[in-house]
Amino acid sequence: MKNFSTPGSLFSKNFSLNLGGQMLDLSIPRVMGILNVTDDSFYEGSRLSEPSTAVRMAGEMIQQGAHIIDVGAVSSRPGAREISEEEEWNRLNPVLEALRTEIPGCFISVDTWRSGVARGAHERFGIQMVNDISAGQWDPAMFSTVAEKGICYVMMHMQGTPATMQDSPQYDHVVNDLLQFFGERVHKLRKLGLNDLVIDPGFGFGKTLEQNYQILLELETFQLLELPLMVGISRKSMIYNVLESDPEQALNGTTAAHMAALLKGANLLRVHDVKAAVDTVKIFQQIVERPARGV
Repeated sequence: MKNFSTPGSLFSKNFSLNLGGQMLDLSIPRVMGILNVTDDSFYEGSRLSEPSTAVRMAGEMIQQGAHIIDVGAVSSRPGAREISEEEEWNRLNPVLEALRTEIPGCFISVDTWRSGVARGAHERFGIQMVNDISAGQWDPAMFSTVAEKGICYVMMHMQGTPATMQDSPQYDHVVNDLLQFFGERVHKLRKLGLNDLVIDPGFGFGKTLEQNYQILLELETFQLLELPLMVGISRKSMIYNVLESDPEQALNGTTAAHMAALLKGANLLRVHDVKAAVDTVKIFQQIVERPARGV
């Protein structure tokens, strides 16, 4: 089923995503909870390894209002260690199996750039979404794989690789450059027959502090692509560097940035702190949907 848009609020369009035959309505912004099956995430609070711990945390996230659980086994922080496809799968497999056994109805996204991992996770565990930080640039088989399997696909923009992305990011105009990047890749995926697409500007991935905030300032421009927009800014350096703090102290700043993103048209928030993000969405809804009042 295709994404569709209808006239919505001042700040965003209404979309729907087909996730394995079930529709996720994005007329209200939704929250994706981060589940890192790695000991190398930049934020210590999101590091997990045991399947039982991952299931418990996923259950808490869903209870708090998360609609999607994003499971990743490869750290993408600057300078992160590369791991093999075999190691990535060995980390993911027991966690996905436990999630499917203990929380069978939850929507699962796998954070991977490898088509083999995407295919295996879909065929074995029926995952409904792939979240690819490379937007298909690192594995030429990714586009054909998600199209063949009909998997909802999140494509994120990154300049460089995790090892090099913050060396010296350069753009003619960061938002225009990203629009061109996404436009070309959406065209390729449409030709392959995939319609359930989400774009992610890639905050912190090959962008300076100033470029990150320029993207946030102009975020509504991405509505030109007529696709759902995911924002991943939770506890990132663009937050804690401004606050002269660290990831552990960055929740208040993250909440402020999330509200800015929602007011600029974000449809999905990818977060470490689900309850805080869900509360932010509730306040956002009160702002944009309040009944007209007399004066």
